[in-house]
Amino acid sequence: MSINRRTLLVTGLIAAAATSPLAAMAETKLPPNVRLVIGSKSTGGDTYQNSAIVADALAKKLGINVKVDAVGASAAFKALDRDNRGTTWMIFHDQSYLGWLYGQTGYENPFDTYAIGPTVAINPGNAYLVPKDSPYKSMDDIFRAAADGTKIRVAIQPGGVSEIGFSAMKNAAKVMNPGSEKNIVAVNTGSQSDKNQAMWDGLADVINGSIQANEQFTQLPADDQKAMRFVWITAREKTLEQAPEEGMGKTTRADLLKYASPETNVTLDGKQDFTFDKEFFFLFNKDMDPAISKKVSDALAEIYKDGEIQKRQKAAFFIPNYLPTDEAQSHLKEKADTYKKVIEDITSS
Repeated sequence: MSINRRTLLVTGLIAAAATSPLAAMAETKLPPNVRLVIGSKSTGGDTYQNSAIVADALAKKLGINVKVDAVGASAAFKALDRDNRGTTWMIFHDQSYLGWLYGQTGYENPFDTYAIGPTVAINPGNAYLVPKDSPYKSMDDIFRAAADGTKIRVAIQPGGVSEIGFSAMKNAAKVMNPGSEKNIVAVNTGSQSDKNQAMWDGLADVINGSIQANEQFTQLPADDQKAMRFVWITAREKTLEQAPEEGMGKTTRADLLKYASPETNVTLDGKQDFTFDKEFFFLFNKDMDPAISKKVSDALAEIYKDGEIQKRQKAAFFIPNYLPTDEAQSHLKEKADTYKKVIEDITSS
């Protein structure tokens, strides 16, 4: 064989290898600069705070720049749709599919439209509160009043995380006393400050809030107009048990557990309690090279194995919750299916 023929043969083999799927996967490089869009416009909220912790850890592990961009859900989804190169990633929470289930404008089925990536953390703080001088001391009191014909006004921000607990309340009322769910009515507001104001103005008997945002008001004396009291925390018991023992503010972890299942019951089907963990996870463009998302997931696995990110998350009252892509997808789909049924049952009542 001549040298020219050998050269051509070797060159051809190298070219063929380079175009094979395995070679392409091996040669995939992460972009040096990544825009991490989030489904919130606030740089002071839990989505930004959690995403910044994760972005910082990923940037150091992967040796790239990752910038969090708080653009809001609609703009974030559009940015993700436009970029299949892998330079735009997204972190959001259960609102991603709840917005779709509630039929909110700008939301599509994320399981069909995007590639769901790993989960990274839980905010265990989703809660419901009443005025401190309210006659309703517990969820049992609320359900009993609804069964007796009293209208219970619940301030929520419709179409997502804020509303799912309200839907669960109506569902529980329906399961325990059919027909009483009609007495649990929504007061549709906006941000947390709007929900708080609805309570203070006497327009709502119960409000959706959070441990982080509302705990300070639970410490006020009962004669203070702004004083509140927790009646329900939606997080699972095993999630809250991972929170710092000192809890939040002057409310210890043991105190918080009293408002969660199984101490506080909001039934799902008469046999088990409804629970809801607000989970944060990655979303990627559906057509992005899957090797990129795999590198992200593998890097996160190493980061969580190192253990430093857990300290930062817990200090900010997040519960570390890394699940690799496959587990995250099945877990989140199962959650979505459960809540879909709750929403459909209430809608049809």
